[in-house]
Amino acid sequence: MRIATWNVNSIRTRVDRVTDWLARADVDVLAMQETKCTDAQFPTMPFAALGYEIAHIGLNQWNGVAIASRVGLENVEIGFDGQPEWQALREARAIGATCGGVRVWSLYVPNGRTLADPHYPYKLDWLGALHNTASKWIADDPSLPVALVGDWNIAPTDEDVWDMAVFEGSTHVSEPERAAFRAMIDAGYTDVVRPFTPGPGVYTYWDYTQLRFPKKQGMRIDFILGSAAFADRVTHGEIVREERKGKSPSDHVPVLVDLAP
Repeated sequence: MRIATWNVNSIRTRVDRVTDWLARADVDVLAMQETKCTDAQFPTMPFAALGYEIAHIGLNQWNGVAIASRVGLENVEIGFDGQPEWQALREARAIGATCGGVRVWSLYVPNGRTLADPHYPYKLDWLGALHNTASKWIADDPSLPVALVGDWNIAPTDEDVWDMAVFEGSTHVSEPERAAFRAMIDAGYTDVVRPFTPGPGVYTYWDYTQLRFPKKQGMRIDFILGSAAFADRVTHGEIVREERKGKSPSDHVPVLVDLAP
């Protein structure tokens, strides 16, 4: 089974790119973030034409997460227990489904904006709640393969950004955010792609401005974290850098893994 995650940065803008890549890459399950549309606006038909079922939650032109699966889509869950609200709204940032026996969660972690912005403690609260709930998933059923995938908006190590000096005093690299990421690892989830894509200069996101992509000035902020039952089945991991090229790309690229039966 091949499972991938991609912050598509507007699915209506990039549906042709996404479905074309799905067909070429032979992906079974794709988790998407930043769909930027309501459920009624999601372009379901191009996915259905390729044999994919869709689970999506989107409330407006911001955020939005989805799962496309051609190996089954069961027990769909919108949001996770304890997920915090932002300004009295539980945002469209988490959706889970069981696909071919694997529990997949598509996650779009809040950005945080700046260290002084109210969005920053909201981000930390969101990550803390995810940790508490995701820890229970493992405790309740250690044999269940669980994948927490998506745009984490955290660069967990210095080598995950092109120049730490540029990010000094910024979100994404602060110690509380990195500690929240490490807490997920301590809870029993593994960064299953990093062993296949080691080293500095390996990124998943490049800002559109200042020629960041051709200058190789990116960040690694998109991850697939797997429970032990998931990680034990991973045979390959990949960051598909080529998808940042061409006409109207997302500022993120797909990240994928292959699982043994």
